[in-house]
Amino acid sequence: MICTAEHTSPAPSVAELGHVGLRCHDLSRQLAFYTDVLGLTVTDHDERLGIWFLSARPDTEHHELLLAGGRDAPVGVKLVQQVSFRCARFEDVLGFHRRFREHDVRLDMIVSHGNAIGVYFYDPEGNRCEVYWRTGLVARQPFVEHIDIETDPEELLDAVRASVERHGATGFTEESYRAWTREQARAPQGAAGAARAAGEVPE
Repeated sequence: MICTAEHTSPAPSVAELGHVGLRCHDLSRQLAFYTDVLGLTVTDHDERLGIWFLSARPDTEHHELLLAGGRDAPVGVKLVQQVSFRCARFEDVLGFHRRFREHDVRLDMIVSHGNAIGVYFYDPEGNRCEVYWRTGLVARQPFVEHIDIETDPEELLDAVRASVERHGATGFTEESYRAWTREQARAPQGAAGAARAAGEVPE
């Protein structure tokens, strides 16, 4: 009797997301942003190929972000929904918020997800990113509640906990976020028409 791999091997599973790669218009500007503002470490690079490897944990993860040249999509085109970086402490998120203000980084939104507090921002080429801290609370997602991060930290965390007590089981989204999400998901008429013509979008 022949045993097949289907019967003898466990189903493959992903351990974790390893890294994300972004193509860039201006590689040197992007590299400066992710090293100087975000504080990532360059672990390897090949200038001839135009590839740079960066990590927040170089001792345990060779690279979590890869930057490469060759982007041919204009800035403003909807490609990346978000790239998120986890912080170990709430104080780190507060510190990044101050740093972003000092470097005139364009902010998107500052929110509680119930299970996390995040500051969303844009890199120099318009890629939407987030730094966040896990609160340890349990909240059904999506959970998006705008917060004033300049509130006293203890008062802010008390408010987040109270909100999770009220909405954690059901999730929570503000109308402004729902409207934004619907708008972001709507393809421009020209793009939608081109996609349909190419057979990429069903009628």
